[in-house]
Amino acid sequence: MHDATYRLPLELGPGMGFDPRRPDLTLWCLEALHGLRGAQRLAPTRISWARLARVHDEAWLEALTHDEVVLGVFGLTAGRAPADALLETLRRVTGGTVDGALHVQRHGGHVLNLAGGFHHAFPDRGAGYCAVNDVAVAIRALRDEGFRGRIGVFDLDAHPPDGTAACLRAMNPPIFIGSISGSDWGPLPGVDETLLPEGAGNAPYLEALDALLARAPRCEMAFVLAGGDVLAGDPLGRLGLDLAGTWQRDLRVARFLERTPSVWVTAGGYRPDAWRVAVGTWWALRFDTAPEIPRGFDPLADHFRRVARSLPYASTGEPDDPNTLDFSDLEADLGLHRHRSARLLGYYTTAGLEVALHRYGLLEAVARLGYEDFRVELDDASPGERLRLYARAARTKEGAVTSEHLLVEVCVERQSREGLGAVLFVHWMTLRHPLGVFHPGRPCMPGQDVPGLGLAREATELLVRMAERLGLAGVVVRPAWFHVSWVGRARFFCLDGAAQGRFDALCRDLSAEPRLRRRGGSFALERASRAMAEGAVEVAVDGAPFVPWAWPAAEVCAPIRRSPPGDAWLVARDTARSAHRFRLRPDSPADVTPG
Repeated sequence: MHDATYRLPLELGPGMGFDPRRPDLTLWCLEALHGLRGAQRLAPTRISWARLARVHDEAWLEALTHDEVVLGVFGLTAGRAPADALLETLRRVTGGTVDGALHVQRHGGHVLNLAGGFHHAFPDRGAGYCAVNDVAVAIRALRDEGFRGRIGVFDLDAHPPDGTAACLRAMNPPIFIGSISGSDWGPLPGVDETLLPEGAGNAPYLEALDALLARAPRCEMAFVLAGGDVLAGDPLGRLGLDLAGTWQRDLRVARFLERTPSVWVTAGGYRPDAWRVAVGTWWALRFDTAPEIPRGFDPLADHFRRVARSLPYASTGEPDDPNTLDFSDLEADLGLHRHRSARLLGYYTTAGLEVALHRYGLLEAVARLGYEDFRVELDDASPGERLRLYARAARTKEGAVTSEHLLVEVCVERQSREGLGAVLFVHWMTLRHPLGVFHPGRPCMPGQDVPGLGLAREATELLVRMAERLGLAGVVVRPAWFHVSWVGRARFFCLDGAAQGRFDALCRDLSAEPRLRRRGGSFALERASRAMAEGAVEVAVDGAPFVPWAWPAAEVCAPIRRSPPGDAWLVARDTARSAHRFRLRPDSPADVTPG
């Protein structure tokens, strides 16, 4: 089960501590590894309020129609945050769990919903990112359809199923609920609960799982919450499994439920690579083995490559073919707007860019933040060429039309770099969400006047695909801020080896600085970038005394085809990395916060 609306509005990621793209990343990896055929992908329906009311109190459902209540479940403040889009995600995901349950009840087999597992939602309230309880709603739907067989819920998320236990407490016949978690939230009546010590790894977890499966009754229907937050290092989970351990977990449960119709949901998972857990879940169900995901594989980059190959020249404009009909020509012939011959970098038309943004899914992602009526504009800058994306705020209930907002501005130019040849140089790029609001989970970064769109990774891949189509060696940029380099460090490398070594040392030392940690231990990037911008970072070279350090903004490159770096570059990197030590200025406050 998957739908484009499964992706939570991307601006919510920083405040909620996880990647809202996880369902998409899982799907794209399954497609890339040829593990999923088109006929196996099911489209969910949106759950009705009537279905939800079979489990949840009417007063709670009424409360969910108010933006501040929906946002409050996710720890977000009210404002122009996309509450409607968030509620749409929850209803569609819940619909997917219900649809999956009815499907396997009628046809047998197993269904994996690439989201879901909202097990902290109670009948009368939400909690822990869970506003409605999709598994409880699905079980109620099965009972309403006349299914009287024994149902089991195997909750393998890192947290206990407190909401699920409350929602199913009065269900008759009773539901078996088994749980293995690393958090003690007190006794849960009606739950076969196993509490593991903090940091428990593969061996104790799998031993506890085998014991749970041995105790569990044979069921005629099962639900499995295959949480990714059991991975070691998860910012919200407290267990210590590695990826192989999660895959082994799912294999053992899948074999136990081999002849039992089952619905699997992905539940929690707050590491950037939590999508790998869900890929293993599908492999266990479909192939009875663990997947082989190439090291360093990036589902988003692979998806953009595949979309780029599918784009026809007619949608971008092919300058070498005078017979090419692009969309701007067609619009001019129809009198939709005045024809403009400008092409970005001599290639891309405005309408072609709009088509590409749609095909990559970027316009739909931005629309979920509350925008509509998108328009691309091209003009010359000094230096370079400029692309701007405008949109209006989505119409209010009264139908008022608002003025346009600038969402994206990027200035690019063909340049040359020694050792690389022709590259796409980005003079600047801004991604703006004028309707968004700053809040503690999404503070103002240096250089921002409004929040970002949450599309930095997508924008980077789009630029790389543009460079590839133009026959260039890669994308080169000079990041103005530390947080920009931090976010792009997996995709970009410094052209100068010594600069790369200094940056590596900076990341190493700042990420270990206790004053730059959030409650719970995760790295507070916004504090680090603010400290850098305010001159609160010092450096010592080869044991010399610490002196103030200013952000150098060295050029970095995302190459089209990455080749091993030369020996001189490697020596310069390693030498600089070993020689440099960074720290926060001793008199800096313990909590470097935005001004």
